[in-house]
Amino acid sequence: MAKHRIYTMTFASVYPHYVNKAERKGRTKAEVDEIIIWLTGYSQEGIEAQIKNEVTFESFFAEAPEMNESRSQIKGVICGVRVEDIEDPLMREIRYLDKLIDELAKGKSMEKILRK
Repeated sequence: MAKHRIYTMTFASVYPHYVNKAERKGRTKAEVDEIIIWLTGYSQEGIEAQIKNEVTFESFFAEAPEMNESRSQIKGVICGVRVEDIEDPLMREIRYLDKLIDELAKGKSMEKILRK
């Protein structure tokens, strides 16, 4: 079975879309980065290195220093699918990130987004 197309896309090619989505709704790049750091355990420098090295989404998540244990609390629908029902582990991680960026753009507080 062929890999899903998003697995082979570079994180660097999608990252600007996350930032643009947030900024259009009055949020900041720093908030996007804070979400990514919370979810993956990357440092700011680590995120920038992954972007610079143009790693794929598959590598981005495979190389994540420490996926946040609280990510299982992320619930809801993204792209018409409930994130908690996604069986493929990599797709679920990608959709967790999408859902968090969505929540940011919808005006949720960072405390709620980061499940504090």
